[in-house]
Amino acid sequence: MTKAIVYASTTGNTEAMAQAIEKGAQLSGAKVVMQTADSASEADVLAADVIILGSPAMGDEVLEDSMEAFFGTIEGKLSGKKVALFGSYDWGDGKWLRDWAERVTKAGGTMVNGTGLMAQLTPDDAALKACEQLGATA
Repeated sequence: MTKAIVYASTTGNTEAMAQAIEKGAQLSGAKVVMQTADSASEADVLAADVIILGSPAMGDEVLEDSMEAFFGTIEGKLSGKKVALFGSYDWGDGKWLRDWAERVTKAGGTMVNGTGLMAQLTPDDAALKACEQLGATA
């Protein structure tokens, strides 16, 4: 099983989440392809059994620019794909993740973790544990 983890991070919080997800995925025996959104390979991501995408909430709860650009390249190709979402935020209530999950579903993708996994600011031990669990089970 191959799991592609693609993330954008501005302060390091979403990157810490991605690293914990990678750890869980590796412990589960999966082959992991981890890349940042600004350098991700569309082909590698779409070839994976599970696509795990992460972005911090920016501005008025929207995706970080490089993730929005990358997601735009794969959004129309998600039909039949298993997708998990994650990210960090400062304020708000998770609207950016709910909106993103809706986009995945409308594109024909299957969300494997509800509307996503989020952590406020720096992920604490509980959030990192949840990230590892996501990596292991997605």
